[in-house]
Amino acid sequence: MRGGRVAHRRDRGYRPVAVSSDTFSFQSIGVVRSTWRQKLGTPRQAGLVPAALGTLRLTADLAPAARGLSAFSHVWLIFVFDRHVGGPAPLEVRPPRLGGARRVGVFASRAPYRPNPIGLSAVRLLGLDAEPDGAVTLRLGGLDLVDGTPILDVKPYLPYADALPDASAGWAEAPLPDLGVRFAPRAEAALTGRAELRALVRATLRLDPRPAHARLPEARTWATRLEDVDVRWRVDADGVCVDAIERAE
Repeated sequence: MRGGRVAHRRDRGYRPVAVSSDTFSFQSIGVVRSTWRQKLGTPRQAGLVPAALGTLRLTADLAPAARGLSAFSHVWLIFVFDRHVGGPAPLEVRPPRLGGARRVGVFASRAPYRPNPIGLSAVRLLGLDAEPDGAVTLRLGGLDLVDGTPILDVKPYLPYADALPDASAGWAEAPLPDLGVRFAPRAEAALTGRAELRALVRATLRLDPRPAHARLPEARTWATRLEDVDVRWRVDADGVCVDAIERAE
């Protein structure tokens, strides 16, 4: 991991090491390869963009740990917010769902800036592939993780324990953004024969991935990297307009 706080697992002798009574050191079990190449555009929660696909490769020495996992439809990924380490974590944040105008405690939010930069996501498990070298690759859907995110653990999603129909969501009960998305002629031309990419772009941008402080319609053009393309878009009174889709350099 960038910054050196989480090292990748290298040998069969790995185990978490307690440095002291309240400080621990962990090694990642692998990194996610995903649709999302940068923070802007990445969904703020798992499952919001079902078409967001990715993989997690477990090396041969970890492959036995995935035995039996294919029987489950979803898994929990425990991960590190590796792009948000190194500085002091705020104890209060301004969630985008509140328009960036109201503060809540970080423990009452899903913000990536945390005292311990650890997150969890429930994602769909589309399948497991055995590799020639003995590794196992988990195929995942509905990801909300940037490409390269270190994973600490994988756990099966258990509906009888994890699905809580009577749960309340506090301030997050507010409806999600659902903007109309249209494509300028130049963007339409770039999407010829790429129906899956079109659906991914639409599903991503309808959620209005702009920072909360920039939610008012404006002339600014944004750029989001998805897979192998850069998507250039803006928001106006009619919703999102995708001006161009260009191959990423």
